Amino acid sequence: MSASSLFNLPLIRLRSLAISSSSSSFRFAHRPLSSISPRTLPNFRAFSGTAMADTKDAGMDAVQRRLMFEDECILVDETDRVLGHDSKYNCHLMENIEAKNLLHRAFSVFLFNSKYELLLQQRSNTKVTFPLVWTNTCCSHPLYRESELIQENALGVRNAAQRKLLDELGIVAEDVPVDEFTALGRMLYKAPSDGKWGEHELDYLLFIVRDVKVQPNPDEVADIKYVSREELKELVKKADAGEEGLKLSPWFRLVVDNFLMKWWDHVEKGTLGEAIDMKTIHKL
Repeated sequence: MSASSLFNLPLIRLRSLAISSSSSSFRFAHRPLSSISPRTLPNFRAFSGTAMADTKDAGMDAVQRRLMFEDECILVDETDRVLGHDSKYNCHLMENIEAKNLLHRAFSVFLFNSKYELLLQQRSNTKVTFPLVWTNTCCSHPLYRESELIQENALGVRNAAQRKLLDELGIVAEDVPVDEFTALGRMLYKAPSDGKWGEHELDYLLFIVRDVKVQPNPDEVADIKYVSREELKELVKKADAGEEGLKLSPWFRLVVDNFLMKWWDHVEKGTLGEAIDMKTIHKL
């Protein structure tokens, strides 16, 4: 039986691992998380149409290439039920996204300082998807490991956010305690980057208010800036007008257009808890 035909087999065995998302606390429906190992769910790499980079990837930056093949993303369905895992490489190929509807879990961090300014980053020019675009503080994926699969109160995603803030921006864990992140909501979106790469993510939106020391990793980040509300509005206008070659990431723009300004009100008032809605998955 071919790898492609294996991919189309029904995932009947996974029903026992269905995740209940009927409240803001998530849990495995039949077994506690402590009893579930990452080995429990299938590795979809064997099912993927592209398991190795082709010759066109020869020029890929060494750091990004390593991450594309070593990082294992969490595959989910549109209800955020875990289905298995696959490489970051396979999850971001548009051919897999379009033909096999591969969807993976992600997060977007919005970090504000004590002046309620939002930290933005410009993605490195070596990034495989959306190089040199401006976006929110940090955008990445929880990996298929026990500490980042924890469903309860989105703890796995918050653990991943703390890890990536250090990797990308040099922000130490002590400056961004896991308990300080507020998971406000989830959105599902699809966005092509170019003809080959793209995103199809179920994205957790995490807010945090902390004064931090930032030391950007040049392999991940080209530039950073803090912006006020008005400065962000000007940035959006410039991007819309195509001024200065400025571009915003599609996921950041979706948050700006749909949620950010009303949530910014809660940041300033100290009432973020009132904005939490983890029951809804916004399909944008």
